[in-house]
Amino acid sequence: MAVHSERVQTQSPDSGKAAVATIETGAARGGGAGTAKKSARPADGRSFGARIAPYLLLAPATLATLALLGWPLLKTVLVSFQNLNARQLVQHLTEWNGFENYTEQLSDPEFWSVTGRSVAFTVLNVFLIMVGGALVGLLLNRLGKKMRLLLSIGLLLAWAMPVVASTTVYTWLFETNFGVVNWLLDTLGWHSMAAYNWTGTQYSTFFVILLLLVWGSIPFVAFNMYAALTTIPKELYEAARMDGAGSVKIFTSVMFPNLKPFFLATTFLEVIWIFKAFTQIYAIKAGGPDGLTRTLPIHAFLEGSGRQHYGTGAAIAVLTILILGALMAYYFRIILKQEDEL
Repeated sequence: MAVHSERVQTQSPDSGKAAVATIETGAARGGGAGTAKKSARPADGRSFGARIAPYLLLAPATLATLALLGWPLLKTVLVSFQNLNARQLVQHLTEWNGFENYTEQLSDPEFWSVTGRSVAFTVLNVFLIMVGGALVGLLLNRLGKKMRLLLSIGLLLAWAMPVVASTTVYTWLFETNFGVVNWLLDTLGWHSMAAYNWTGTQYSTFFVILLLLVWGSIPFVAFNMYAALTTIPKELYEAARMDGAGSVKIFTSVMFPNLKPFFLATTFLEVIWIFKAFTQIYAIKAGGPDGLTRTLPIHAFLEGSGRQHYGTGAAIAVLTILILGALMAYYFRIILKQEDEL
């Protein structure tokens, strides 16, 4: 370096340019050799084994998912294109009928009546679940440690209760002659409710089902809401209070903007879970009375296994998936856009 500096100071400009050219040529040669050596390694410096390790770790779960979900879904799609009834099932016959099962359902007024009922039922349930869960989550955030622990235990027990067990309990609560609800209403002065049949009409049956679904889903939303609230810095609350903001203004200006990803993701999950709810509806009245509480999953089961029209039931199941996907496509796009903004 000393020799180089001395030459740059003493040589003429022309000779300095030649020296610089000589140095650059040497550097280019040396750099080319170094590049050739480095090109033998990956750009990120990791070996091939290190790069494929994450995929190898995910492979067992991926294969299990494909085996448990992918194959039944493929089998359902194949059956939906068949005329598969009791006779074909016993004789092991495969009778393909193309899109006949689909056209039959799409031209059936009952199918569209059940579809509209399913959509309305899902919207009402999800709205009540999100509102109730958000309020309970806000309550968890404001309570002290002991009360928060007590409320969390209650929510956890409700959330962890098996679906069949909770449905059985609700059936007992709303039982006509010996139910606690009728006894309580009679005690409070509504004597006409002493022997009221809660599963005798469409709306009363839906009320019991709705109450059961909302009760079982609120804990999930509440826990997620509380967890999301803990990520908001306290400085934002203090700054809003210093500006004179009240509780409503703090929620709309501080909480909701920070909790928007939570609301989007949780609502997305709740729509899927409520739309495909089966056990609660079937265990209470099996889609009755007179099929007025049928939703698409119940309709697919009753048409398939109930009437042994398995091809028709499979077609209804596939249409249910397609309808749910169409309903959620725009909403899913909003979620992806929100993630890109974050």
